[in-house]
Amino acid sequence: MRLHRLLAGTMFVLVLPQAHARSPEAPIVTVRPSAAVIPANMLRLSFEFAMAPEGPVLPGIALSHADGSDLREPFLAQELWSPDGRILTLLLHPGRVKSGLVAREALGPILVPGDDVVLTLDGRPLKRWHVGPPDLHGPVESAWHVFPVAPASRQSLVVRLDAPIDGRDADYMAVVDADDRPVDGHAELLDGETTWTFTPDAPWHAGRYRLVVRGTLEDPSGNRLNGHFEAPLDTPDAPAVDATVVFDIGSTPGIPLSPRSSR
Repeated sequence: MRLHRLLAGTMFVLVLPQAHARSPEAPIVTVRPSAAVIPANMLRLSFEFAMAPEGPVLPGIALSHADGSDLREPFLAQELWSPDGRILTLLLHPGRVKSGLVAREALGPILVPGDDVVLTLDGRPLKRWHVGPPDLHGPVESAWHVFPVAPASRQSLVVRLDAPIDGRDADYMAVVDADDRPVDGHAELLDGETTWTFTPDAPWHAGRYRLVVRGTLEDPSGNRLNGHFEAPLDTPDAPAVDATVVFDIGSTPGIPLSPRSSR
């Protein structure tokens, strides 16, 4: 398992969980994946806290079946924190997610299609998921749909993705204008991380734009734009290659965008 590939482009602080207690005064704002269904080969999840908690969090986190029985050792014993200490990313044990590895053969997969699982913190339910089939394909930017926006407005650009992406990857996409100047604004992931929205700081001008997608963008199962997590062990990683989706904003409000994908 190549953690540098999974975490490329994202800054984390690594903390190994200890036995001392965690401060309870750090409510969780968001758990991602936020959708009701997750793939059986989900590799990571994240928690956003309202404030940086004190002490390790992982000892209090459990993943259980709907009947309350715990799943056996589902997580890597690592806490990956954002620099501000508010967002925690946990990895499900890669040796049990990827087929053909010793840990999976010995302990079995963590998630099984058709199951219902519950994520808890200190015994308190945080999220309930239904486990769907594994996702072996990864994001395909040529299948994304870009919705129209009106020029001379600050209407949010909405991009419907072909499948959920990692909840931490909203800023792995950027909009640039015809002169290759970045468009300032705020990006957000919605609808179970299947919709990317971008609200510009200034009104749109009519013309051509490009949505630039970082090559290290991934889905929750570790699949990249041009690379699959579930690949033979002797297969070298494909280099991360940025992609672009070209679209036009017409001079008349309501004229559809014309998206085209390129590498």
